[in-house]
Amino acid sequence: MKFAKHLSIAVATSGFMVLGTAAETLAVTLSFHSQIGEPGFGPGQLFVPQGIGVQDSTGNIFVSNGRGLNPDGSFNPNLGNRVEIFNPQGNYLGSIGTGSQEPGDGFDEPADLKFDPATGELHVGDVFNSEIDVYNPNTGEYIRSYGSFGGPVEGRIFFGPGGMSFDNKGNIYITDFSEDVIKVYDASSGELTRTIGSSGTAPGQFQGPAGITVSPNTGRIYVNDQYNYRVQVLAPDGNFLFAFGERGSEPGQLREGIGIEVDEFENIYVADSQNSRVQAFDRNGNFLTSFGQPADAPPPALGAPPFGDPLDLTPGVFNWTAGLHYDDSKLYVGDFFQGRVQVIEAVPEPNTILGVLLFGVGTRFFRKISQEK
Repeated sequence: MKFAKHLSIAVATSGFMVLGTAAETLAVTLSFHSQIGEPGFGPGQLFVPQGIGVQDSTGNIFVSNGRGLNPDGSFNPNLGNRVEIFNPQGNYLGSIGTGSQEPGDGFDEPADLKFDPATGELHVGDVFNSEIDVYNPNTGEYIRSYGSFGGPVEGRIFFGPGGMSFDNKGNIYITDFSEDVIKVYDASSGELTRTIGSSGTAPGQFQGPAGITVSPNTGRIYVNDQYNYRVQVLAPDGNFLFAFGERGSEPGQLREGIGIEVDEFENIYVADSQNSRVQAFDRNGNFLTSFGQPADAPPPALGAPPFGDPLDLTPGVFNWTAGLHYDDSKLYVGDFFQGRVQVIEAVPEPNTILGVLLFGVGTRFFRKISQEK
């Protein structure tokens, strides 16, 4: 009954496209739209873009920009370690933050970022300082920091806070990449309110949880379980529902997925990092399509410049996919080792027969069917 009620509301307010979704018969077309940024270390240039967000009030695009290192591998606070800002046309506007290895106002590798839907504040994962830093996105003013996350784990390159996502109650869900759990904080107070999961391979357990998104449609929690090569889907209360994916490079398989998002139709998008592509799945985890192909260059070695060599900036070519953000039928995808964000159009396609019925009979007919179910 609940599903049928949702069906009738969706059809009455949104029409043709939502009908296809409610029937769970959508396909998705993914195509290149544009590029933001370019590889390099200067203003408006990017390296290792991990977090991407679009500000509702302005449409400006915020991108986390790399961790600066000297040739000897020591920390360089003046390279990267900031959030770059671009206008909706992709023109560079400025940046937020500086490099620092002291907790507080300054980044030691900014990663995922999210805007608080209630206050508009910008929350940024500060990986190696093991905290979340909060800024005023309009002025660049540092506001506060909160949270605590795990340290290095043998055999893992990264640690600390991973993906982040707000729910509709003012909570922010943050994956702890090292401790293999999801930590839920009250966004206004920074208080830890609960922890979800544990370390392992069983349902509801994680190994290197990375990207996370809380669906605004259903409240479901989607998590890229990176080293288990799967996506886990949890109920709003944190209980395991199902998982999909396995290790590999075939359609529907994953090689350490990082970013993850859902659209208004509950289609699921995964930045399949080492396969250098974005994969789309329906709400039940069934493979729909993918976009992207790998560059010929391998990822850079540790300590080397953070770019593939040679670069291949052809649209749709990636050297690992990382950060992922969905906004207004567009996917913003971090081209990890090519210093740019590629923007992909995501166009759902409803079932042809249902489309004919809708236009031939009308919305009122379908509203009646929904109410009777």
